[in-house]
Amino acid sequence: MTQARFARYILLLGAFTVLPAAAAAQTAAPSSDARLILVTIDGVRWQDLFRGADPELAADKAQTKKAAEVHDRYIAPADRPRALAPFLHSFPQRGGVLIGNRDQGSCMRVANRYWFSYPGYSEMLTGRVGWANSNAPVDNPDTTVLEWLNRQPGYAGHVRVFATWAVFPAIVNAKRSGIPVNAGLVPLPGNDPEIAALNKVQNDLPRPWNLDERYDALTHAFGLRSLMADAPRVLHVAYGEPDAHAHAGAYDEYLIATERADRFARELWDAAQADPAWAGRTTLIVTTDHGRGELGPLKDGWRHHGSGLDEAGMQHPERARTGSDQSWAAILGPAPLVAEAAPGVCATASQIAATALQALGFDRSRYDPRSAPPLVRPVGE
Repeated sequence: MTQARFARYILLLGAFTVLPAAAAAQTAAPSSDARLILVTIDGVRWQDLFRGADPELAADKAQTKKAAEVHDRYIAPADRPRALAPFLHSFPQRGGVLIGNRDQGSCMRVANRYWFSYPGYSEMLTGRVGWANSNAPVDNPDTTVLEWLNRQPGYAGHVRVFATWAVFPAIVNAKRSGIPVNAGLVPLPGNDPEIAALNKVQNDLPRPWNLDERYDALTHAFGLRSLMADAPRVLHVAYGEPDAHAHAGAYDEYLIATERADRFARELWDAAQADPAWAGRTTLIVTTDHGRGELGPLKDGWRHHGSGLDEAGMQHPERARTGSDQSWAAILGPAPLVAEAAPGVCATASQIAATALQALGFDRSRYDPRSAPPLVRPVGE
């Protein structure tokens, strides 16, 4: 793809329209041609996604510096949830599903005992609770579904991962799996003009809050370029800014980063629908690795997460953040979907792996019979 073509795409991105669910269903391709985009957004609360921005936090000057902007963008609109995440809230109208709105009896959580990032990502990518008990960049001994797919005919060499957090090469075990993982502040290999320009921007920007993270906009730019230029069949893009801003107690920036990630997911979807190789055969899964703590008496408990367990499995009650195991997922495919969970049953992040495999036409038992079942099924099955 030429640099001019990429530039034209960026300029026209907002003008793309998405196929209605019915039309997409009519053009659905055989599973052998299926594509998958997995988007993860670190540490976004289900409360904000399904209730919209919290008026009390938005008015708290200690946690919201941009009070007027936040009020106008996220509090004043009649539909606050859609103001924050308009694309995700369009999924039901497109034939997709949203899971995790506890106010409406839909429950989702992480099954692991730790309630923070590495265990959460490992759980969703392996389909079960594994060994992970810290955020240290230790190569994952468990085989992720991405690694398994990278060994299957038609998918080998066509799996890509782009992440804001530098620990992702360890989570995916890039050394063993052979998956190209671009994460943190590592430049993208290659010297064509597009890659050189993106690497230069990444290198020239001031370093963000953590030395092992970059800005989500860079992760998105690398991922979007890969979707258009590298011909992957499985693309995982992992954004991280909402969690970083939440830990810093910046509710305004957390909201803005969440809305931005929603827009990034839409841009990936629109790009897929504009590409004949992806249109009508793509499933998009958007989810989070963990929730956030309850507000508490000081209204700042949302900033952190974790069960209070240390690496040795010892409990530290003072570190426990009740509620931070609560998560959510949004799934959109080439044909209408329905959630599998029965009333009163809480879905888990471990079901993401099987959901991805199902979308690509694989039986999860071929990957790992111990993995959890899919979150959704096609309507009528």
